Amino acid sequence: MSDLPRKAVTRTVKLAALPLGIAGRATWGLGKRIGGRSAEIVAREIQQRTADQLFRTLGELKGGAMKLGQALSVFESALPEDFAGPYRAALTKLQEAAPPLPAQTVHQVLAERLGADWRDLFEEFEDKPAAAASIGQVHRAVWHDGRQVAVKVQYPGAGEALVSDLKQLGRFAGLLGPLVPGMDLKPLIQEMRERVVEELDYELEAEAQRTHADAFEGDPDVVVPDVVHQGDQVLVTEWLEGTPLSEVISDGTQEERDRAGQLLARFLFTGPARTGLLHADPHPGNFRLLTGPDDRMRLGVLDFGTVDRLPGGWPKPIGTSLRMTLEGDAEGMYRHLRAEGFVRESIELDPEAVLDYLRPIIEPAEAEEFTFTRSWLRGQAARIADPRSPAHQLGRQINLPPSYLLIHRVTLSTIGVLCQLGATVRLRAELEAWLPGFLPSE
Repeated sequence: MSDLPRKAVTRTVKLAALPLGIAGRATWGLGKRIGGRSAEIVAREIQQRTADQLFRTLGELKGGAMKLGQALSVFESALPEDFAGPYRAALTKLQEAAPPLPAQTVHQVLAERLGADWRDLFEEFEDKPAAAASIGQVHRAVWHDGRQVAVKVQYPGAGEALVSDLKQLGRFAGLLGPLVPGMDLKPLIQEMRERVVEELDYELEAEAQRTHADAFEGDPDVVVPDVVHQGDQVLVTEWLEGTPLSEVISDGTQEERDRAGQLLARFLFTGPARTGLLHADPHPGNFRLLTGPDDRMRLGVLDFGTVDRLPGGWPKPIGTSLRMTLEGDAEGMYRHLRAEGFVRESIELDPEAVLDYLRPIIEPAEAEEFTFTRSWLRGQAARIADPRSPAHQLGRQINLPPSYLLIHRVTLSTIGVLCQLGATVRLRAELEAWLPGFLPSE
């Protein structure tokens, strides 16, 4: 029934073509240069062809392949500008759209999951998907009570494809290095594999979304659509009108960028305190900028398929260590990091060297307001990725405890989006309000 390529061997061949294609195009480029074309023109053409293949392959395969593409899309800000251009357009396409499944396949899924009379549940149902993501696509519809709704339909075979993709991607993660230079993809792929079962369970997603919708009901800054109906592989939620964050990134005014960035930072730090959950998929396709009748811009939040459970809110040691780093208390900061397992017992590091390593990274938390830029993020990435730098050598000795893996990825991804926005954000105010341990009195 499925139009999703499911056979592991077929998907593996397509995925393997990504790094092989890069190598092949490099050889083709050498031939073109020998033939007299300028290196600059050839390089641009190679990058564009690679970007086109990247979107086409990850988008068509959906599953874990597309999920990796969406995760990588928020890190394009860290790429050198001359390298990032073609990839930016291809990767950001994955935030909002992908080649959709045929209407006939969608109808079959709805008939299987909602019953043969599934059309009776809707006054209207649009066959053309409004969005297509890694394991499902979304259709706009009108519920039988007149409410505008979003109908999320899981791709047939998505679970099998997701497991297969991530297994194969993990095997040659090193070969995908050219897609995001300086970034180790293995931990990212491993963490995704560990979340597969939860991501596929729409009951868990509905529960997380209801929790957020209740907690943010009437909130002046954040809007979470409520769940209307939940079934196996089908999730119906209220429709959320607004401008996708990807469009704010590409065409938004500076006022819209700054407001979106401030609200994104606010949601990152306030969410766990109010719900005990951390929204763990912060790519621009999951956010909308809404303008109400009072002209106040609010942040709409979608897709709660991946969450981290933080029943006590943000862990206090994060706030305490961050505060001590800002205060220059190298010994106190180092003591906290060791206690939480960021420095293994078998390793001894110079606290002052660790302080020097962390200070540039936490610069946004030091000033009253900070402008996130691609150039700032590129500088951080270059400093840490350069094997010759002391920062790189020290970073290799710092451990990331399993309990902090998802928090770390969400924080980095959010920073990536803020840099894509080029937003000026009062981050310190959000930390003071919502991060336990950040204020000295706590």
